[in-house]
Amino acid sequence: MELDLTKTAAAFVVLIAAGVGGLIAMDVMPQDTVLMMVAPSMVAFGLICLAIGVAHGQYRAGATR
Repeated sequence: MELDLTKTAAAFVVLIAAGVGGLIAMDVMPQDTVLMMVAPSMVAFGLICLAIGVAHGQYRAGATR
């Protein structure tokens, strides 16, 4: 499967929404805490991991040629 910006963004949004939705559904902490503290942290961490993953993929693609 070839990933492009649209598929990557969709997968990113779905994963974050699933995590936030699961935390809200489990009712382990107040909803405002999840939305104001946990969700932005998940987005920031996800973007950092995405950047590292893209950089590593570019390195691996360049190293095999």
